[in-house]
Amino acid sequence: MSAQLADTVAMVAAPAFGSNPETQASNAFQQAGTERDAARLAAGEQDMLAANLERAGVRVLRLAGQSGSPDALFPNNWFSTHADGTLVLYPMFAPSRRRERLADLGRQLAQAGYETRRVIDYSHHEREQRFLEGTGSLVLDRERRIAFANASPRTDELLARQWAEEFDYELCFFEARDPEGNPLYHTNVIMSLGPGVSIACLEAIDENDRARVRGRLEARGELIEIGWTQVCAFAGNQLFLAGPEGPVLALSARAAQSLDADQKARLDRHARRVVTDIAVIERHGGGSVRCMLAEIFLPRSTRSEA
Repeated sequence: MSAQLADTVAMVAAPAFGSNPETQASNAFQQAGTERDAARLAAGEQDMLAANLERAGVRVLRLAGQSGSPDALFPNNWFSTHADGTLVLYPMFAPSRRRERLADLGRQLAQAGYETRRVIDYSHHEREQRFLEGTGSLVLDRERRIAFANASPRTDELLARQWAEEFDYELCFFEARDPEGNPLYHTNVIMSLGPGVSIACLEAIDENDRARVRGRLEARGELIEIGWTQVCAFAGNQLFLAGPEGPVLALSARAAQSLDADQKARLDRHARRVVTDIAVIERHGGGSVRCMLAEIFLPRSTRSEA
């Protein structure tokens, strides 16, 4: 099994889902205002994504979200897990998103059969207005131990470097902006990494950084470039996972429709696509499939907690 791929993901229910005014200023993909019944529609989209992943052989842990948290269905921003048994908690930019952290996360993971051996909590950096939003800010090459991150109000360079030193990763830090010159809020809207393949929008990366980032990605294997229009369709926000018959690639219907025939053929050489329509979540949450899935890399427990 590739160290890059998780065979289990966590999803968090968001009964209060809707457009979050606290995050709109830094997330240009998020539409202001929320349509009627958005929370109910989003819950249906979550259920469909979970069902599609389970049919592909990926285990899905369903966690109960905190009340009053409109973005709770994007759990990858406030925690990550690692194969050595580490659980990491991250500092969040928006005060409303800080409520998403589940005090009983360790217990829920233990009940699901996973062992947490240490917890690293960076959330205290919120008091200093320094933020690092999990695997939204950090796109991880877990095999080569490289963390890719672009500067933004939600991704502090010094904190990213501290993370990289703690986990013995090389940090590949760069500037990335939209066509209007605004920093991209998360790295994972323009980049996704699988075993031997990378998806990236290099045109969004500053010219001074582009060749360096390209070199790191090409060293991993095949590089599939996407354009800005495809980024706006969340084609960069895909997630490679481990299925029982090989890698699968989770992506939204909108992202899949944006890919051209050559890009699809190249991706299909590396993974089987699992496509789900999550239009309501993308429209009002400003995130897509990858943001909805927190990978579980923790070791399995030797004793049952269930």
